[in-house]
Amino acid sequence: MNKLIDRVSSLFQPAKLLSPGVYHYQTPPEAASQYRLHLRVADDGAGLLIINASTILHLNQTAAEFVHHLIQGSTTEDAARAISSRYHISRDEARLDFLDIKRKIHTILETPDLDPISFLDISRQDPYSGALTAPYRLDCALTYSLPEKSNLDLAPVKRVERELDTDEWIMIIDRAWELGIPHLIFTGGEPTIRKDLIDLINRAEQNGQVTGLLSDGYKLKDPEFLTALLESGLDHLLFALTPQDKESWIALQAVLKEDLFTTVHITINPQVLPILPQTIEQCAVYGANGISLSTSNPEDPKLADALTLARSLVAEAGLPLKWDLPVPYSAHNPVSLELENEPEVVEGAGRAWFYVEPDGDVLPGQGINKVIGNMLNPDWRELWVKERED
Repeated sequence: MNKLIDRVSSLFQPAKLLSPGVYHYQTPPEAASQYRLHLRVADDGAGLLIINASTILHLNQTAAEFVHHLIQGSTTEDAARAISSRYHISRDEARLDFLDIKRKIHTILETPDLDPISFLDISRQDPYSGALTAPYRLDCALTYSLPEKSNLDLAPVKRVERELDTDEWIMIIDRAWELGIPHLIFTGGEPTIRKDLIDLINRAEQNGQVTGLLSDGYKLKDPEFLTALLESGLDHLLFALTPQDKESWIALQAVLKEDLFTTVHITINPQVLPILPQTIEQCAVYGANGISLSTSNPEDPKLADALTLARSLVAEAGLPLKWDLPVPYSAHNPVSLELENEPEVVEGAGRAWFYVEPDGDVLPGQGINKVIGNMLNPDWRELWVKERED
């Protein structure tokens, strides 16, 4: 933040801190470029800026205040006047610094693959490192039920004795927002089985949270349901494709015609193995926004080799590879192949995101069967702090 951040020092009385909490901005529907900003301000005035629920920047007090003005819609002159007064610098300097951080944020928005550290001179901690005051995301398994045509043996229905009702899930959604968690993903099982799915997404949208859905996509062939889903404010979809099923492709085509960021998940199994290259190519042709990959059996060397091949095919197709979203049936992902010899890498599960089961029990991540508490517990914040310290 050039001169301003370097010059604020003990020569001046410390400026009053921003009020802790979450500040949210979403572009209006008519805007050509759609994005969301969540600024989470800690008790010490430092900020965590989450851009489109994906890029995360750690900001000191002054940078957080600039972003706060940006989110509040302050004009350049209003922001410069306020910052100039609070930090005893010239209005010209404050104006230049405000425009500078505004430009940098828009550069990140317009260039998804840009590294803010290398190119924008914005200080950012490594992903999932540092003392987070709350997770960035909750993965909410609304149900472990699956459609009748699915392999019902794959659903861990015996893990839970009941499913939370609508009011209980709304309580969790609101509590997550109060804790400063801006991103929710609704998963399962098959979440479209829940009749209240649209209502839950609507509630998160009213709060200002970013929402995602993991689904096999079959119900999305219903135009009425798809319209309701789009109007609910859903931000992104992970479509669990069944490549050998024609109906799955029909559903995917219907979704990709809509203005909804859609990542296609491919579980590599013996049936998919012979058609893997064509599957990835067809996803690119249809207009998928990204690919997610896993295998049905991480111990199978043929499938592990196919996963490595698939990663290369995705890159050749010009599609981004999404690896940190909850996926069906397997936590094995292609990025882990590169990280096996990097023990210093900090995993996001149990820090940046948590997994909530259909009965409200909280796990560090999908498939990590360690119950650390329940989201209906009023002392959830204490449970989160305890897990962070362990």
